[in-house]
Amino acid sequence: MQPFKPKVKALHPDLAQKMQRVLREHQLTTVCEAAACPNRAECYAKESATFMILGDLCTRSCTFCNVKTGHGMAVDASEPERLADAIAALGLQYIVITSVDRDDLKDYGAGHFAACVKAIQRKNSSLKIELLTPDFRFHIPSLDTIIASDVYKLAHNQETVRRLSKSVRPQSDYDRSLKVLEYYAKHFKGRVKSSLMVGLGESEDELRETMQDLLDVGVSELTIGQYLQPTQKHHKVEKYYKPEFFEAMKQEAYSMGFKAVASGILVRSSYFAEELGK
Repeated sequence: MQPFKPKVKALHPDLAQKMQRVLREHQLTTVCEAAACPNRAECYAKESATFMILGDLCTRSCTFCNVKTGHGMAVDASEPERLADAIAALGLQYIVITSVDRDDLKDYGAGHFAACVKAIQRKNSSLKIELLTPDFRFHIPSLDTIIASDVYKLAHNQETVRRLSKSVRPQSDYDRSLKVLEYYAKHFKGRVKSSLMVGLGESEDELRETMQDLLDVGVSELTIGQYLQPTQKHHKVEKYYKPEFFEAMKQEAYSMGFKAVASGILVRSSYFAEELGK
């Protein structure tokens, strides 16, 4: 079973060096660099990037994810200002902020998300911010903190279909994620987004059922991408889908009622985030 290999744009060396220098100076991590995202050249060129806050140790151990698992690091109170300074130095116009799961924290990290947003907005009030959050174990005060941060868009990833959810995300829950998305959709004034991976062993009917579940709770934007196995220890790729499949699913998602859809082999949850839903 050989994967289809799409063409990936090379990262301009000057752009890469600037990004890496600023990240190093401000001691920050982007998902773009940490995951060697194949789309980062295009996103950087569009003045967009995805930052990961609250350290690089996750308190959960999803079988698809290559982030290290362990007890969370101490929350760095200087991170919001360093993040704001780096974004200003890079001249970014659209950013996504995400994090590892922090089940060790009383508020699961929601307050730190809010602190980062405030610091960034003080330096650039016109910058568009999207928050891609964990489920916060459906802790309502934490969800309210996120909603009150008054950002451009909220997202939480459903990741996979119901049947596979427990094996792919053993410490998470399919219905809990739906409840988080529903709470966002009911109380947040902007659009709510979610993301699905394919190739984990789902059927097309299961994928459609999950898409309908997302629509039913108020999700209006969706991304669909091919799962790629980080290491031999991670969940096996059961199927590589062809480009035609992703185009067909995109059209089907629109016909179902989604307002904005990105679907493709290399599409990730923050793929062209600055353009989705314009």
